[in-house]
Amino acid sequence: MLVLLMALLAALYLGWRRWREHEAADAVDARQQIDALSERLNAMRGEQRSNSRRLQQADSLNRILRDELDGISQRAALLEDTVDKLADPDRHGAQALRLDEAEMLLVLGGQRLQIAGDLDGARRAYVLASGVLDGIDDAAYLSLRQTLLQERTALDALGADPRVKAIAQLDAFAQNVTAPATRDVQARRAMAPWWERAFGNLLQVQPTDRAVAVQTADRAAALAGLQLEITLARAAAERRDAVAYRQALDRADTWLQRLAPDSAALAGQRAKLRDIAAMPLSLSVPTLGSTLQQLRQLRAR
Repeated sequence: MLVLLMALLAALYLGWRRWREHEAADAVDARQQIDALSERLNAMRGEQRSNSRRLQQADSLNRILRDELDGISQRAALLEDTVDKLADPDRHGAQALRLDEAEMLLVLGGQRLQIAGDLDGARRAYVLASGVLDGIDDAAYLSLRQTLLQERTALDALGADPRVKAIAQLDAFAQNVTAPATRDVQARRAMAPWWERAFGNLLQVQPTDRAVAVQTADRAAALAGLQLEITLARAAAERRDAVAYRQALDRADTWLQRLAPDSAALAGQRAKLRDIAAMPLSLSVPTLGSTLQQLRQLRAR
């Protein structure tokens, strides 16, 4: 009985050992399979990244090729335009040269007027451009000559440069500006009450809102300030700065009131100064450049 029990235990032990060995072998196989799957998964991920890089490179290459194709298309269009322009009869011979010369003269005339304010120079340039266009027999440019005639008429109607007029008026005012006449002062003193005539040398009565320069040094300083503001106004007129021009004349009006009390002469000088300040400094030609614009439109067809 004991022998049977020992044999049974031995059989059980051997069975358990084999089962453990089998389980260990299965675990090893499972780990090997898992490792193989991991390696395969890593390889697939590497291939996926490689494919992604190749796709990105392909996209970049496609964009480069597309840009090059667009550039080729643009160059082809430019070449086509160049060929069309070369085939245009207006680009050949004396007519093309005359059109180029007329365009240059119109550009110069407009720039002389707008930048330098040279009205006479602009008129001469437009006269020369008119002579050049008169030598073109093409009927397509008939309306262009009419537009140029209208623009020349507008320039001739301007008269003198308003800046020149303003500066001339300002120079004349600067040369003639003086305090009110002595007879006005004497008449004012003759009509003054007895106490003012008696104590005029000791006591002076003047408005509180402004002080009139009486002493020689004060009058000289006031006159110098007036001349300085007139000089600043002239400089502003030279550069067509209307704001600085009027501000300088406003300050000149203040200095003018320092030279004398209220009188008819002072009122006349102040009115003259206001008229000068209201004068325009810039030329106004609404049709300026219309001929040049029309010429360029005709040549662009």
